[in-house]
Amino acid sequence: MQYDFYKSPLFRVYTEIEDGRMRMKTSGAASILIRKTLEKNLSIFEGEKPAKVEADRLICSTWMPPVPSKGFDRLVKSQVFSILGKMIPDQVTISVTEECPNNCIHCALPDTKNRKKLTPEIVKSTIDQVLEMGTTFLIFDGGEPLTYPDLEELIRYVNPEKAITGMFTSGVGLTEERASNLKESGLYSLTVSFDSAYEDKHDHVRGRKGVFKSAVEAVKNGIKAGLLVNIYVVLSRDNVNELEELYALSSELGVHELSFYEIVPTGRWMDHASEIMTPKDMRKFENFVSGAREKEGPRIFPIPQVMKTTGCMAGRKWLHITPEGDILPCACIPIPYGNVHRDRIKDVWKKIREDPAYNAKCCLMRNPEFREKYLKLSE
Repeated sequence: MQYDFYKSPLFRVYTEIEDGRMRMKTSGAASILIRKTLEKNLSIFEGEKPAKVEADRLICSTWMPPVPSKGFDRLVKSQVFSILGKMIPDQVTISVTEECPNNCIHCALPDTKNRKKLTPEIVKSTIDQVLEMGTTFLIFDGGEPLTYPDLEELIRYVNPEKAITGMFTSGVGLTEERASNLKESGLYSLTVSFDSAYEDKHDHVRGRKGVFKSAVEAVKNGIKAGLLVNIYVVLSRDNVNELEELYALSSELGVHELSFYEIVPTGRWMDHASEIMTPKDMRKFENFVSGAREKEGPRIFPIPQVMKTTGCMAGRKWLHITPEGDILPCACIPIPYGNVHRDRIKDVWKKIREDPAYNAKCCLMRNPEFREKYLKLSE
């Protein structure tokens, strides 16, 4: 089966599924030139498992619109613009509320103690603005977004022909009925956080007992409701020795994808810059990813490896809105460039793009020079 990423009279970019892996191919008169131009982009998919293969569409990843779809066509257009030097915030996370039953050690959301939340009207205005800018993935985040009473209304508001919707959750409160309601409202993907494959350890990181069981139930309920389900792991020195166990848990639960993001010294973990992953830890992770690609089980999305190809996506491909309405380059960079209550997001994005810092090759919040210059942190 072939799935077209892009097709024109001069060239075609498509993938074929061979032995459960994506094989990226090009054809047409301009094929050689185009393949060379797109080499880095295509390398992200080449040889990888898709999250799900359906008769009429391909789910490359829970982080992307399906192929084919109008949302995916918009994403391709965005990538073309980026090659030409014009960046679009493909992925926008909206933290709709600070409310959360947990107390996670590494939470990126600052402890404002205000229990702020965005009104549905402000969120809808935000959605309108970023969709007009070209966004293709809208993520509802928190706090715990399941505590937000108008969540389903907001999901329904997003035009599915322009963007897919996702939700980041600890799993607390995701009953079978709520999962079904979210699916009916149009939620595309569900991302459930796991900090450990072991119950006691996960609950310790999350700040209270019972969260692990809630996360497991959330995954099961999401799958039962027909949602695409992704397990999200913040990779740290504390769980880098659990990679096989996390993969086994993901396989057992039947999720579509297992995503890893390297821990960032921000939020409650701001003062831990000296405790980030070591080169030895990263080699262990890279060896695991290579081995997992050959196993039966969910797709692996290794964000640290992908960022070696894409560079830091803060303020280039990512944008974040806090419950106070502050507009940040990403959820991990606590530098407001504007606020949705008073500023047009398009204008704020322009301001961010005018700062050359947001063309970085590596995560800015792990960069001592950036932290000292922008956050006045000397480490």
